[in-house]
Amino acid sequence: MRILLYATLFCMTYLTTSAQNFIEGHIIDEDHTEAIVFANIYMPQIEKGTTTNEKGYFKIENIASGTYKIVVSYIGYETKSLQLKIPTDTPVRIALKSSAIEMEEIIVSTPFHKLQSENVMKVERENISDLRSKGAMNLSDGLSNIAGVETITTGLSIGKPVIRGLSSNRVLVYAQGVRLENQQFGDEHGLGLSAAGIESIEVIKGPASLLYGSDALGGVLYLNPERFAKENTSAADGNFNYFSNTNGFNTNAGYKVSKGKFKYIFRAGLAEHADYQTQEYRVTNTRFKEKDFKAALGYQASKFKTELRYNVNASKLGIPEEIGVQSTNVTPLLPFQDITNHIFSSKSVLFFEDSNLEINLGYLYNDRKEFEEHHEEDEEEEEEEHEVLEAALQMKLKTFNYDIKYHLPEIGRFETILGVQGMNQTNTNYGEEQLIPNASTNDFGLLATSHIHFDLLDVQLGARYDNRNIDVESGLTKSFNSFNGALGFKTNIANKITARLNFATGFRAPNLAELTSDGSHEGTNRYEIGNPNLKNEQNFQTDLALEFKNDHIELFVNGFYNKVNNYIFIAPNGQIIDGDDVFVYEQNDAKLFGGEIGLHFHPHPLDWLHIESSFESVTGKQNDNSYLPLIPANSINNKVRVELVNDWLSEGYAFLKLTTTLKQDNLSEFETITPGYNLLSAGMGGKITVLNHELQINISGNNLTDKSYIHHLSRLKSEGIYNIGRNFSLGLTYTL
Repeated sequence: MRILLYATLFCMTYLTTSAQNFIEGHIIDEDHTEAIVFANIYMPQIEKGTTTNEKGYFKIENIASGTYKIVVSYIGYETKSLQLKIPTDTPVRIALKSSAIEMEEIIVSTPFHKLQSENVMKVERENISDLRSKGAMNLSDGLSNIAGVETITTGLSIGKPVIRGLSSNRVLVYAQGVRLENQQFGDEHGLGLSAAGIESIEVIKGPASLLYGSDALGGVLYLNPERFAKENTSAADGNFNYFSNTNGFNTNAGYKVSKGKFKYIFRAGLAEHADYQTQEYRVTNTRFKEKDFKAALGYQASKFKTELRYNVNASKLGIPEEIGVQSTNVTPLLPFQDITNHIFSSKSVLFFEDSNLEINLGYLYNDRKEFEEHHEEDEEEEEEEHEVLEAALQMKLKTFNYDIKYHLPEIGRFETILGVQGMNQTNTNYGEEQLIPNASTNDFGLLATSHIHFDLLDVQLGARYDNRNIDVESGLTKSFNSFNGALGFKTNIANKITARLNFATGFRAPNLAELTSDGSHEGTNRYEIGNPNLKNEQNFQTDLALEFKNDHIELFVNGFYNKVNNYIFIAPNGQIIDGDDVFVYEQNDAKLFGGEIGLHFHPHPLDWLHIESSFESVTGKQNDNSYLPLIPANSINNKVRVELVNDWLSEGYAFLKLTTTLKQDNLSEFETITPGYNLLSAGMGGKITVLNHELQINISGNNLTDKSYIHHLSRLKSEGIYNIGRNFSLGLTYTL
């Protein structure tokens, strides 16, 4: 107790006696030396920022002594980052170079929080507002618009991310700075997250076990929550989106304020959708409802900052099985899922002179209920029964995780981070059926990584050790260990050509379902039997990325080869139990390879015109040369986008996009060929001023030709059920 008291008194004394400094300066145009008005200045380490006034002047106060990164951005100019030593004796003068390329943002999912142009590792980043402008109905729907990412879907409401052919527990999702745990092993288990209150998505394609441990073998989806309001300001906004195909909507409203050292955010959202329509029918029971609430509290002093965030998401999701009743009702029929997901997170940073200590804590509580149909009922009777039905399956998953990193003082050319991460998780069953047993899981990991700056080369390297223990109520105990490392290089191999070469290992420990299943899995209509003798999946990936940029053209070529030892898969053994085919878990070595190629043409002086084209490919094979299941088909995207700006419209745009998905005939033993298809989409939007406040309008149309098609990763493919037909959407966001 005395130690805790002394530590508290030390921290209070340390925080109250630290020096208070400020930084000020001017932002100008590099070519014309004119002031840039409303340029954004942001300090990512302390999450403080401001904008320049009509003279290009800015000032940020209440900064402790130390070395900080400053990021300056403005539309039409290249984003610039630089390191500054605080306190500084004179105002800074920062010149920006004009460019037609979109502004860069700080990449949060990588350890050193750099701009993508400075990163050794290639990371894709998309703003949620951009995905919404393309007509995305929800978060999982929007993921397929990100290069190298697809989704395994069950209708519209349930989607699982696929990164370069790997999915489920091989892709780790981070929300609010903590790893998301919500029974992601199931094919029909979605993310349980709403896009409301999420600012952007970052995608690490390839093994990220060095940074995140087990389950990051295939990659990471990192969801960045919305930022707090700037110092001593407040803001409110409301967003409404309507979708013609499902006669559905999603809407949310938020308020945030920053006053003194405290900051607050509150946001609530609601979504309702009826069954989606194809050219021939509505797909029965693809309807869903979702309620979402987010809150955040931030506190910031010169030497310390912390933020607490909370999110509760409650969803009722219909599980489609066949084409039946045709209606626009939004109340799910049987079978359906009733899921409540709570996320509590804490993110704190203690700043020293030239180093800092970052502590992220999370507590997640996932309550999953699944209701089944026991006898024939009409739709009205089923809806009344929802109030009295007992869940056939109910699992409560409680997870506490921690992530502590110490950013050492820079020594010469070295930036170094030491870290410890871990997790304690318990799964408990309450329903009459049991999918996986009661069990507890404990993870512990140690990591070290460095970024080394040379004159012509940047190097990033690191190593990590992990241990996972699984204790099952029945008495089974399993322990898994793994060492992993990563090595990457970034350099300019020619004028305007950047090369990134990364080597990384990753691992995934078998999950409870793979180790212990013994029963019928209603969502997949099969009897599953686990294998307690499964080993770690262990992979090694080589990734090469080349980029060329000038004033008119951006060209990139990404290639990867991913070798996975002890790849876990499920296959039938020819038996039948309780009327269901028996599937067992097995292991075999596997490999995945492919990449992405893209071109962005923006001819000068027609900077308002953008022509974009890309090709994505992935192939997955087992060691015997047979193909892996659920590998997305190759695809080609062609897009023409124009920027529209005049006296009454700002950030205006219009686009026309053609997505070509090629035939998938690289099939596993239990898959069938999926024909290719073309989907045409278009949209337009921008910001106008209404009653002295900003109104953003987005209008889009997807599958404009009302094409009947089936995506290879749709779980309804086996029933011959089409994906969604033509859909028009209207989005309105009003900011106060």
